[in-house]
Amino acid sequence: MSKDTSKFITAIGRRKTAVAKVELSPGSGKVVVNDKPLDIYFAGLIRFQRAALSPLEAVKVSSQYDVSASVAGGGVMAQSEALRHGIARALASIDGGFKTLIKKEGYLTRDDRMVERKKPGKAKARKSFQWTKR
Repeated sequence: MSKDTSKFITAIGRRKTAVAKVELSPGSGKVVVNDKPLDIYFAGLIRFQRAALSPLEAVKVSSQYDVSASVAGGGVMAQSEALRHGIARALASIDGGFKTLIKKEGYLTRDDRMVERKKPGKAKARKSFQWTKR
């Protein structure tokens, strides 16, 4: 069974090492992440549920679009922020009015902060080994 992809708007959101592939379609406001409802995927983490859906609430269309996403990598917070970024990008491609509201809230900006790599001769990225005089 193949989907009719003409009604879907797809976008990719990223944060740290988390990547969210988002499909936005006209519907009733159902949100599915990795084939699970949002409240089950982020079970007990209401803060992350709200963060993920904040672009839809910013433009007041949370009950007009269905969201289907697959998220991989990172932790729970990075995944919710990657999902937020993907939803914001999909909404921005629908309407220019949406884009100005979402951009004003800062949801279109890709947060590029990553973990700094470990350097040779160091204990961690910046921490040095203890210096001994003799």
